[in-house]
Amino acid sequence: MLFDAHLDLAMNALEWNRDLTQPLAVIRERESQLTDKPDRGRGVVSLPEMRRGGIGLCVATQIARYVKPGNPIPGWHSPAQAWAQTQGQLAWYRAMEDAGEMVQITDKAALRQHLARWQGEEDKATLPVGYILSLEGADSIVNLSYLEQAYAQGLRAVGPAHYGPGTYAFGTDSEGSIGAKGRELLQEMARLNMILDATHLSDTSFWEALDVFHGPVWASHNNCRVLVSHQRQFSDAQLRELIQRGAVIGSVLDAWMMVPGWVRGQTTPQSAGLKLERILDHVDHICQLAGNARHIGIGSDLDGAFGKEQCPADLDSIADLQRLPDMLRQRGYSESDVERFAWKNWVDFLERVWP
Repeated sequence: MLFDAHLDLAMNALEWNRDLTQPLAVIRERESQLTDKPDRGRGVVSLPEMRRGGIGLCVATQIARYVKPGNPIPGWHSPAQAWAQTQGQLAWYRAMEDAGEMVQITDKAALRQHLARWQGEEDKATLPVGYILSLEGADSIVNLSYLEQAYAQGLRAVGPAHYGPGTYAFGTDSEGSIGAKGRELLQEMARLNMILDATHLSDTSFWEALDVFHGPVWASHNNCRVLVSHQRQFSDAQLRELIQRGAVIGSVLDAWMMVPGWVRGQTTPQSAGLKLERILDHVDHICQLAGNARHIGIGSDLDGAFGKEQCPADLDSIADLQRLPDMLRQRGYSESDVERFAWKNWVDFLERVWP
């Protein structure tokens, strides 16, 4: 089984208008004449493909960014609108549960039951995909009472920022402090025993957040700055801090985060010579820093507003993630290390932090 720690399934279903219960070929064909988004007809994620690839468990997001006047980044024009968007995404997850396509995992007992089912049944084609609900960017939390509402709905992890300056932290392509609101959010997250997702935090917000927050921390989808020099990646100092805090770091397959020099809209996977195995350079770097394989995992982000045009050239579907364990074996990693990378590090993390 594989555990993918970052998928924007509901965003794809609603904003891309994709029926993710359909085969990938059907989704692509239905989009073949559309040009409103760069990845039309080139998507790589659907629920049948996840099952085919043995991806039985994922961290699935809600995401809706609030942007203040003058901010050119796309987003909603009020926190209330952003909240409403996340509620629509939650409604889609609930519909998938009703249809038997997915099942929400919120505690240790449900996690163990789901793992036993996926590991015990040979035919995965009709099994529900388990999902842990995460919020990517906290702008939709209108005030802290909304966080408690979200927890009651099953929200278990929060990344305070996404792109640009946010209400609770600064994110990718911006720089600044978490401020008083960010500190209050983190304190409430700690009270609720929610997981802090350090992904997308600017450098200043990263260090301040980890100083304030003493609960569980992971990084759902991040690569290494030493290999791709950009603020979106983690520096070695940040990686060491996460390792010291017991975090798991999910390797992300968005092409510009895998190889240096990528120019969006110009570079292609073929021109960059980008293959799936390249992600293992980032995985190996984290292992070298840690001195073990206890902090690596998959956080593909393969439906994060891009498709085959911004994926490794030899990846046609999310099901191709099943090739990664063998690639890690070929690099000399032990069977235990491969298992940790595939799913066990994430599960062990949840076993430690969940009631």
